[in-house]
Amino acid sequence: MAAAVAGAVERKEHLLVQAGTGTGKSLAYLVPSLLVDGPVVISTATLALQSQLVDHDLPRLVAAAQPVLGRRPSFAVLKGRHHYLCLAKLDGSTEEEPADALFDAGGAGGEPKWIGESGRLGKQIERIRDWAMETSTGDRDELDPGVDETAWRQVSMPARECVGAAKCPWGAECFAELSRERARAADLVVTNHSLLAVDMLAGRHIVPPHKLLVVDEAHELADRVSSAAQAELTAEAVDRGARRCRTLLEPEIYEALVTAGDALTVGLGEAPVGRLAGPLPAPLHEACTLVDAATRAALTAIGEVKSDDPEAVGKQPARAALEELSSTAQRLIAADDADVAWVEKPTGFGGGRRQPALVVAPLSVAGTLTTHLFEDRVVVATSATLALGGAFDTVARTLGLAPGTGPADAGAGSGAGALPWRGLDVGSPFDYPKQGILYVAAHLPRPKESGLPEASAEELVRLVTALGGRTLGLFSSRRAAERAAEVLRSRTKLEVLLQGEESLPLLVRRFREDPDSCLLGVMSLWQGVDVPGDACQLVVIDRLPFPRPDEPLAAARSAAVDAAGGSGFASVSVPIAAVRLAQGAGRLVRTGADRGVVAVLDSRLHTARGYGSYLRKSLPPFWYTTDPAVVTGALTRLAG
Repeated sequence: MAAAVAGAVERKEHLLVQAGTGTGKSLAYLVPSLLVDGPVVISTATLALQSQLVDHDLPRLVAAAQPVLGRRPSFAVLKGRHHYLCLAKLDGSTEEEPADALFDAGGAGGEPKWIGESGRLGKQIERIRDWAMETSTGDRDELDPGVDETAWRQVSMPARECVGAAKCPWGAECFAELSRERARAADLVVTNHSLLAVDMLAGRHIVPPHKLLVVDEAHELADRVSSAAQAELTAEAVDRGARRCRTLLEPEIYEALVTAGDALTVGLGEAPVGRLAGPLPAPLHEACTLVDAATRAALTAIGEVKSDDPEAVGKQPARAALEELSSTAQRLIAADDADVAWVEKPTGFGGGRRQPALVVAPLSVAGTLTTHLFEDRVVVATSATLALGGAFDTVARTLGLAPGTGPADAGAGSGAGALPWRGLDVGSPFDYPKQGILYVAAHLPRPKESGLPEASAEELVRLVTALGGRTLGLFSSRRAAERAAEVLRSRTKLEVLLQGEESLPLLVRRFREDPDSCLLGVMSLWQGVDVPGDACQLVVIDRLPFPRPDEPLAAARSAAVDAAGGSGFASVSVPIAAVRLAQGAGRLVRTGADRGVVAVLDSRLHTARGYGSYLRKSLPPFWYTTDPAVVTGALTRLAG
């Protein structure tokens, strides 16, 4: 893999590399990156991998490279502006926050804070003040112990709200600007997919110019770009925007904003959850029109923020909030076939949204990626799940590359208008046929109803009982996970841990420490759990993870393919299921010593012609069986 990365840079061609868990792919791309004559950017999807690179891999590598290169390569981390302490915001914050701030959205889900928390909030801000006197980076991750989201929002500045270093009295000492300076001077910059996506959408002026971009966990990039291009309207956001600029507006303009927020509350209350095909319903259209008109009037009243304006730091956040509300309202009103709009409402399982929202996102980001991801740089994209169905074409298309015309295992892109790229599967250091069994319960009826069918529940109990715990259950719905927990708790004496009943890190720790336990959950567990060793020897998947009909983007993309004469199911749903299934099955074997079974309680993986074989080819090459007696015997031997 290291040789392939070096060759891609030399030939100036893009490279897709599938590298299984345990390959050491971070070392394989970092070593040749240190030899590139010019800046290199590494983008990751998770904070865990970013920390691994910066805290462990890179310090060792630059030390090893120094005697070879005759110099010590430098590296830096680049995060979004809101990750850094803003001295201007800190200068304007107080220990006793104003009532408006206390009733602002408190957490990721938007729950309100009550006024009795003001003392705790003030103490957290005071601790941030003390930290500000000693920190050299202002990076939130270095504040230990940390503070909650409400406190950090009082002292950080999102990029859209920043007036810029030239207009800010603290510009010369800005931590975010200093981080960018360090990144511009470094040989290697580590960033994340979210910032990379924003950089592409903003015309690529945030991430420093570079010759090589390595995208690790590349199967997540398209979704992160979709999220970055997504926008939403909530009544709470309109209310917050009105409060932010209240002192800058005449009463009637402020009241117009409040009225628009009220109209949005009514419109969202009447609208059904899910995708809005065609024009917006009349109440939502009227609400968006009122939001647009009120925010435009407020923006006109505030005026442009000039460099010599002493209130620039206060005005810019207000203008930014209003501009975002106005542009989102206009986008929803004028939504065409290039955008998808839908309504989301509060959910409860495992956290989630607590405010109704009207959301809009692009139907496709492939064009954005084609234009902005691959231009003027070599791109190496790597992941454990890139060769879906044994070929790279599906992921290449998702990333904006033309599908290859060569053999499936080569994946070399060619043809008129195609960007040059090559696909490489470097395999895995694990002996999957000897370390794991893929068992498909082909005797079970095809799943039809939602939740967990009784036959699947019986099969789950049989498998878990044979092993005696050590089971990770990955379910397609909250209802199925809850039913599985109910069944296992009533028919076994095992400790059953259910996602949503406690915090996820705590549940994972208890699962890792207690061999007589089972951890059950939904989609966030399919990727985020790393439990090597004997603690996890059975991974049960209740059904093939096709996108649900109420997933607006997947449904809209599938419908668009159908309308063009293709198969939306084959082009959209099956590849999504392949990535999810491969990620879920990948929870089993994490080291060379791991042993166990991946059990899929969906007979379609064996019986479905076409996509069943495609999905199996997307999985690690476990030893395959549909015989219940064989897998029960294997689990019993593991238990012994």
